[in-house]
Amino acid sequence: MEEKKCPKCGSRDIEQGILSGYAAMRPDHKRLSFGSVIIADVCTDCGEILSMKVEKPEQFKK
Repeated sequence: MEEKKCPKCGSRDIEQGILSGYAAMRPDHKRLSFGSVIIADVCTDCGEILSMKVEKPEQFKK
């Protein structure tokens, strides 16, 4: 796996965090869906969010 590097400060200290609860992302076409937890790669030195993705992308298929 490729080591990630922060584009803001150049740090390689990148960890994952999650947004859940009310911050969960839900499909627009499924109004009653609970959605999916959002996973973010975060620089532990400057706080920059490098990327975000949903934990369960299959929930977004029509």
